[in-house]
Amino acid sequence: MSKSLTLEKGGTQLGQPHKIERLGTTFVPFQMFLDYIQALATTTFTGAEYRLLEHNCNHFSDEVAQFLCGARVPKHILQQPEALPPPLRQALTALLDNLTPHADQAVYAAGVRHARQDSPDFHTLNDQIEEARVASAALEARRSTLAEKLARKERRRDKRKKKQLANGHASGDADLDDMAEAVDVAPVVSEQLAGPSTDALMDADERRQEEERRRSRDPPIIYRDIDGAAEFEKLSAALEGVSLSPEEKQSLDELQQYLVHGEGSWVLGDDFLAFFGRLLNDDSVSSEARAAALRCLAASALRDDVSLVLHQDRRHHALLSYAHRIDLLPLPEQIATALFMCNLFENISSSEWLMYISEWESAGQPLSNIRATTKVCVHALLAEDPTLRDLGTALMHNVATKEVKTVVFDEVCVELGMALLQLLQWAPAEEHLFRAVKALARLAQHSAEVPQLIAMVGPDPAAFRGTSPRVDEQIDLIMKKVK
Repeated sequence: MSKSLTLEKGGTQLGQPHKIERLGTTFVPFQMFLDYIQALATTTFTGAEYRLLEHNCNHFSDEVAQFLCGARVPKHILQQPEALPPPLRQALTALLDNLTPHADQAVYAAGVRHARQDSPDFHTLNDQIEEARVASAALEARRSTLAEKLARKERRRDKRKKKQLANGHASGDADLDDMAEAVDVAPVVSEQLAGPSTDALMDADERRQEEERRRSRDPPIIYRDIDGAAEFEKLSAALEGVSLSPEEKQSLDELQQYLVHGEGSWVLGDDFLAFFGRLLNDDSVSSEARAAALRCLAASALRDDVSLVLHQDRRHHALLSYAHRIDLLPLPEQIATALFMCNLFENISSSEWLMYISEWESAGQPLSNIRATTKVCVHALLAEDPTLRDLGTALMHNVATKEVKTVVFDEVCVELGMALLQLLQWAPAEEHLFRAVKALARLAQHSAEVPQLIAMVGPDPAAFRGTSPRVDEQIDLIMKKVK
């Protein structure tokens, strides 16, 4: 009989670690983290994908660290197998290839870990788990149906009450309707009386913390007047005549399920972002189709589970590699790109994805999410097109007012500050001026170099006093930092 092993926090099965590396702090909700881990278990980190030397637990930790806080496991840990002398490495590979299977352990063949033969008990347990999963999904569907029904009735009741108030009287029929509707609420109430599970309490706590962070942050500038269903129709029409593989047609259908029918991000398969990568980079795809695809992403960005979709792009970085080329794109694609990035600030987790500082390679050059975001910010802010400039001022406001560690801004504060000062030279209208001085005030708090830049380069923010009270308030904050 095997004994269960209880580990202390920070401990290992081999005792206390020699060294602890702190990679950062995460604000990813617990349920989202569980969904992410389950997705890895069925994609890039299945048992069949395990390789002791090239794809092991250290690589898994590296993936998870990037998802949680944008950091990576130190390179020397990932490169440990490469440090082995070639003869020893070859001998170890040969040994793994020729391991004899045992009843109580896995088998390695060609470096791949194969599970032992499943026992009848395993199949029975697996069947029970599947039955429980189906029952849980049915219950969740029932709850969603009830919630939707209640929402519709609530809207009808509000409309009825408004009509009654407009007519100058209240009818007793409304009370009767409320009583009748209460009957339909009974199933939901009975579930609540049964008491919340531990998972439900944990989810509620995660949601509460997320809501507190949302309330405490500066409200981002979001463009909600975008119709996801209409944008999907435009994309479908623009793709007529484009040769799509069966997998790409499936991805297009998955987008419709997610964006039009409101399904969760689980409906998007592993090939979904590869499909978008092809749309953005294939010359046979029209610019109209690319702009429509980006506007579909802009509508999707308003969904609270969009961050799970974004993290599918952690290997190829197709979205931000494309965004980094914004100065080379046709104007409709530039506008759609900036719109997508603005709307990602609707949710904390998706906005943090834009601010990751971990570097990756694009066209042979090191790049990071924050660098690509900065490039779009500056380009759109200083654009001649009024629509793109409006998006640029909104994106700059969202980036500068984002609550992140100062280290994120260390390399980009001066670049962002210079762009804002150039915009001020053009004496923008009040709305854009407010966004610019608010962003400048926040950047001056992040970096001591920004106040020096304002003093040396100008223009003097005080010259804009009197434009509006809110502009004056931000100018006061700037001048406290400028000596």
